[in-house]
Amino acid sequence: MKKRRYLVFALALVLVSLILFMLMLAITEMPPYGQLGNPTHNQVWERYVWKGVEESGGLNMVTNIILDYRGYDTLLETTVLFTAVMAIMLTLGAGKNQKK
Repeated sequence: MKKRRYLVFALALVLVSLILFMLMLAITEMPPYGQLGNPTHNQVWERYVWKGVEESGGLNMVTNIILDYRGYDTLLETTVLFTAVMAIMLTLGAGKNQKK
């Protein structure tokens, strides 16, 4: 039994070490903060600001970005939230039926 515990602990330690190593590699690939060549300083924001009303027809810039430019991403996020709420409701409802 103790041997199995040590094996699980060793496996968990190796897994956490691998994940930590991957995260450290991702951090080293990040661009330096505040430089003009970073991906955050590209031409996307100019299109959102200057052509947002023309392309989407909405007057609110935030709504234009969320619903028009990032519509599929928002739809998938909404689907995930809806699925989570439905799973919770079904789980709670199943417990009530077993008590009766």
